[in-house]
Amino acid sequence: MAESTFLAKITGASQKKEQLFNSSKGRYAIRSLFAGAFLTLSTAAGAIGADVINKIAPGSGRFVFPAFFVWGLAYIVFLNAELVTSNMMFLTAGTYLKKLKWQKAAAILLYCTFFNLIGALIAGWLFAHSAAFSSLSYDSFIVGVVENKLARSNELVLLEGILANVFVNIAILSFALVKDGTAKLLLVLSAIYMFVFLTNEHIAANFASFAIVKFSQVAGEVKNFDIPNILRHWGVTWIANLIGGGFLIGLPYAWLNKDQDLYVD
Repeated sequence: MAESTFLAKITGASQKKEQLFNSSKGRYAIRSLFAGAFLTLSTAAGAIGADVINKIAPGSGRFVFPAFFVWGLAYIVFLNAELVTSNMMFLTAGTYLKKLKWQKAAAILLYCTFFNLIGALIAGWLFAHSAAFSSLSYDSFIVGVVENKLARSNELVLLEGILANVFVNIAILSFALVKDGTAKLLLVLSAIYMFVFLTNEHIAANFASFAIVKFSQVAGEVKNFDIPNILRHWGVTWIANLIGGGFLIGLPYAWLNKDQDLYVD
């Protein structure tokens, strides 16, 4: 009888996350805060890298930005930070497999989301006031990214958010199931690069880019950059990410491995 690595990982992750959440919300908050901050670190570096390369070869910033951004997710998975979009897969599958109640899964997801945002806001404020961002202008790469995202309709944000978290959780599944460390890293980086290059919608990534722009000197010039529109965008993105990561990756893999003893992941 073959043992499912996926089921073992889901069980372990669900129990570990619930235990930490129940025993020390402060520690869970810090791990979640780190995830938001790690993504903001790589977003900030990617934004400046894109601006630099665009001056040399206009348009090439779109290739450079995701090459920096991907490392933020690598930091998260290797350093055990709590990211809401990967938790959507783990906790949805864990709920289906009766490893925890859906009410507790929902509470953990919302708590994790909030502190991902706090981490992004803190790091975003710091970067926005750093020397690297002192010359940020309306024509900067990250400003264009944020403005384009906020102009999208709910329907488009929903679609882009579903796609984003399918990519992200392909990366998380690869990290969980593949044994070789180098292969883990390459698979994680490849999937994350693709969703960022395609400008799909990821809630924590949007926390990062929006925070940097919000605290920058050009925030007032960005079209549609108002609180109601930002909250609309984040709300639709969160739901879409749950569908993509939880319902299209977590649930199918849980079902594929439940009560199976031969063809398992």
